[in-house]
Amino acid sequence: MTSPSYDKDGKAVPSRRLSRLAGLGGMAAGIAGSMAASGVKQLASGKRPSVADLMMTPSNARKVTAQLSNMRGAAMKIGQMISMDSGDFLPKEFADILARLRSDAQHMPKAQLDSVLTEQWGADWKGRFMSFQYQPIAAASIGQVQRAAGLGGESLAIKVQYPGVRESIDSDVNNVAALLKMTGLVPANLDVGPLIEEGRRQLHQEADYLREAAYLELFGELLAGDDNFEVPVYFPELSTDRILAMSYIESLPIEALENASQETRDRVVSLLIELLLRELFEFGAMQTDPNFANYRYNDRAQRLVLLDFGASREVGEDMAAAYKNIMRAALSGDTRASFDAAAHIGFISADMPARFKTAILDIIDTALEPLRVDGPFDFGHNPLAAKMRDKAMPLAGEKELWHLPPPETVFIQRKIGGMYMLASRLKAKVNVRALMIKYVGES
Repeated sequence: MTSPSYDKDGKAVPSRRLSRLAGLGGMAAGIAGSMAASGVKQLASGKRPSVADLMMTPSNARKVTAQLSNMRGAAMKIGQMISMDSGDFLPKEFADILARLRSDAQHMPKAQLDSVLTEQWGADWKGRFMSFQYQPIAAASIGQVQRAAGLGGESLAIKVQYPGVRESIDSDVNNVAALLKMTGLVPANLDVGPLIEEGRRQLHQEADYLREAAYLELFGELLAGDDNFEVPVYFPELSTDRILAMSYIESLPIEALENASQETRDRVVSLLIELLLRELFEFGAMQTDPNFANYRYNDRAQRLVLLDFGASREVGEDMAAAYKNIMRAALSGDTRASFDAAAHIGFISADMPARFKTAILDIIDTALEPLRVDGPFDFGHNPLAAKMRDKAMPLAGEKELWHLPPPETVFIQRKIGGMYMLASRLKAKVNVRALMIKYVGES
């Protein structure tokens, strides 16, 4: 969840379907008007702008960000996913504005929050706490977090789901998908159906707080006894399918470690990369949302605090074995074997035209740089993402290369990409090759 950055009094979440549809419709109308005006100007100056060029302007991005932030729920979550997954591949102005969706979530006004708590806990709910803070400590796309003290004095974090969010998932996903197609950001001949359906399924899972509680307990058990990590304790007596009660752990945002010592930054990123490998090859379960807000640091105990298990999912043995093959090929330095292994699980198209394979192999070769370094890889001083972007952009318009991988690989890659982004943000130096060998061996 994000650090709070919102109006003090909050903004009510539109909970009725018609009001949410009207919000998206108003956003689309505003964008369409802006696109028309910009198009006329460009045509008058002799330019022939594309629909995508007209859509991806700072002005339109601000309209999208403001409306999705106000709606919250699936609509905002999709915007966050676009922002997180795009990395350095979107135009900088557009990416910067969309990134506000990770920090500008609005919280509910006190009256709306009180209504939700009364519905879930009953009219006398305040008698279950020594104290309860109405001002949230965090707000995100699906819910917000309150501080409280239990009757036994325990410090609690109470995650409260926004009203109407669960009921609006299907319509929000359908409307945002239609909006993306209308603007030309999604090519007409690209079948995004499977990915949309997987995203819809994940959002329904994230809105089920009892499911998240099960993964919270699972990861607590898996990491029990590991002094490097802390997972909040679940309080079932205060939880429902729309309220998740857990222990509150005093900690710092992971980004605060930008000013920490190099040793601390290296250790933290190494632990997170190794955790990803353990999830993939040992646990058979992975928390797939790499949002930085899901990781915090207990400076006193020098432990990583893991939060938000709503996007957790099982990793099948076949998928884990396939990734082991990909990583072994990467460690061997055989770029073509890496291509074949990735094509085997559908991550890239095996039947792409031969003339493109050289360029794709070059991109894969660039992506594997951290595994070729026999020692710490310096994430802070290696523009790997920029190099990949520069190599990939000339291919972006080639329709023969448009391909959507299986949804399961998309979420795993999202977690891997998120770890790279965090390592770059903290300017960490990590022996990625040694960690990989530890879990997949050498080919």
